[in-house]
Amino acid sequence: MNRTVLVRLSMVATAAVLTLTACSSSGSSDSDSDDESSAGDGSAFTDTPAEGGTVQMLQNADFSYLDPARGWDGGVNNFYRLVYRTLTTSAPGNADDANAIVPDLATDLGTPSEDGLTWTFTLKDGVRFEDGTPITSADVKFGVSRAWDPEIGIGSPYARQVIDAPEGYEGPYRSGPLETIETPDEKTIVFHLKEPFPEFGSVVSQPNFVPFPEGSGAGDEFITGLIASGPYKLESYSPGSSIKLERNEEWDPETDDVREAYPDAWEFVIGLDPATIDERMLAGQGADVNAISGSVQPATLPRLQGPEMEDRTLRFTGVCTTYMGLNSTKPPLDDVRVRQAINYAVDKSAVQVASGGGQLADVATTILPPTVGGYRDYDIYPSEGHTGDAEAAQALLDEAGQSDGFSMVLDIRSQPKMQAQAEAIQQSLGNVGIDVELNVIDTSTFYETIGTPELQNDAAITGWCPDWASSASTFLPPLFDGRNITDRGNANLAQINDETVNARIDEITAMTDLDAANEEWGQLDEEIMELAPIVPLVVEGNITVPGENVTGLHSSPGVATGGIDLVLVGLRDPERG
Repeated sequence: MNRTVLVRLSMVATAAVLTLTACSSSGSSDSDSDDESSAGDGSAFTDTPAEGGTVQMLQNADFSYLDPARGWDGGVNNFYRLVYRTLTTSAPGNADDANAIVPDLATDLGTPSEDGLTWTFTLKDGVRFEDGTPITSADVKFGVSRAWDPEIGIGSPYARQVIDAPEGYEGPYRSGPLETIETPDEKTIVFHLKEPFPEFGSVVSQPNFVPFPEGSGAGDEFITGLIASGPYKLESYSPGSSIKLERNEEWDPETDDVREAYPDAWEFVIGLDPATIDERMLAGQGADVNAISGSVQPATLPRLQGPEMEDRTLRFTGVCTTYMGLNSTKPPLDDVRVRQAINYAVDKSAVQVASGGGQLADVATTILPPTVGGYRDYDIYPSEGHTGDAEAAQALLDEAGQSDGFSMVLDIRSQPKMQAQAEAIQQSLGNVGIDVELNVIDTSTFYETIGTPELQNDAAITGWCPDWASSASTFLPPLFDGRNITDRGNANLAQINDETVNARIDEITAMTDLDAANEEWGQLDEEIMELAPIVPLVVEGNITVPGENVTGLHSSPGVATGGIDLVLVGLRDPERG
């Protein structure tokens, strides 16, 4: 999600839309994922698969981490659901409300105490690790307590932000058990919170709530290995090359209302050039009839226009905001007028073209995308055709004493589309005397690099997706609460720490009426943009060409950042290919 990036930031790994992990137009939380996809009449992609066979995923970049305490982006979050389970999880993409959070290992969405400071969950019967050992409340406690480890716990921040913990607690390997999580018996787990958090039933759906046997996962143990609780376990992993999954026979489908697990196996083919992926998917030969991939490259779009490709082309609505974070600790970006000038100067229309044009991206003027609960439409840095207003930008630069411009370094991922987006920004900022140097970072290390403040440069192009889509609470607090700036895994790329913003976040987070809270989140979106900590660029959609033997293709706003929900995918004919 993002869904940090960082992120939730999405990776090319699966959905290939920017991270960074509310999918109904107008910000409503009701959504039917089939209404958001199209290919002819759309039905060709949503048939019920047969059981068996191997599905391939062709992707450019490796996953960030197999360890769910470390990884937290749209690509790997989607992968995690094949091998891991959490107390709750996002509904499957074919659910009546694909934005919903539903029980997973737990029997329900949790029970809060009257004062909202404790939440109690009960585990289902029959849930086991891949070796057949029953999953207990102690395993859940141990798994989530890894989120406090300063080296390992660099993924989703919600556990650390919401669950009470002793000052200086550093996870189970360094500090021992976390006493603010109680396990009165093998089935019951009780979380003590710092403050009431009405959405805690969604927090426990995050990747770092995956259970692990006590004592496992220290150091780099889970860098190339894992302990499965989901329907698949790791057969082999060659970093940067391939991941192969096989059935976990200890997974009981009677305990799981989310994962269908149609294929016998999965193979993720990693390190392919994006253009090569497109060529293979369009050709659809051999084993590629059983393959899926991320979004096509902008250069491939003209080849999808003919009627012969219409029935093979799958389109999903975007749920993530691609943006440029402005590091407010770096002069002259520490001056709000300079950041506002950059917002005026950027030619978002050119960025949209670089992203694939109107077929793949819509111009963004807000932090929240239209599909997230709380979205409100506004544009406080307008320009004709979204091409940038150099005159307004120059006036602000003059006022800030930067009439002659300045130089800045922009961090970007090493992918053609991202470089094209950066070049569009480079050109438009050059029109007001801002010289932009592009710092290209390998995709597999990009999010960790920009999430480490001491490694950050002046700005970075990245994205953000909802961790649970029904609420804006997973967008604004992670990105702009200055109290949550961390040395590693930092989502607040602007490093903004504004007391008024922080107080508003506290006020809205405590609201128990979630509809009213979303109204306030929408207002806060605009208030934050007055400070110009980021430049919203585009909301990127997803266009892909699946292999013709693959079906069960539904969008997931929560875990796949608007791309294909892997838990429903399978083959029409398992013997083919």
